[in-house]
Amino acid sequence: MSSQPRSQETHIHPIRVYFEDTDAGGMVYYANYLKFAERARTEMLRSAGFSHAEMVARDGLMLVVRRCTAEFHRSARLDDELAVETRVAGLAGASILLDQAIRRGSDVLVEITVTIACVTKEGRATRLPERLRQAVGPSVGRGSIAIN
Repeated sequence: MSSQPRSQETHIHPIRVYFEDTDAGGMVYYANYLKFAERARTEMLRSAGFSHAEMVARDGLMLVVRRCTAEFHRSARLDDELAVETRVAGLAGASILLDQAIRRGSDVLVEITVTIACVTKEGRATRLPERLRQAVGPSVGRGSIAIN
């Protein structure tokens, strides 16, 4: 697994397709690509020195998916070796925009764009902790960009 914490770089997380990931036709069930992407996002944060559990315990804050779009190009099959690429595309006050691609070799199977929002335990949007900004966004710039 690659451990590339800086946002100008692409974090790569390997995934192998197991039987449980496939549908009756032997292809990866579409919703499982979202699970693969979630694992990769968590590992990207972990490689940057940031833990979801620590953020909840220390700050009472959580990261949740606000918006997600996926474009499916090709299917993966049982035992395929995939790579989930994750790149920070932007930061705003309370959110992170990520671009993800799930590949088999050089073939892009799925492209995902996801907006992650920072919320309190009560579900209210709140500013991203500064240490998270520092961990994932040094190359994105000090200013915010609009994420709708």
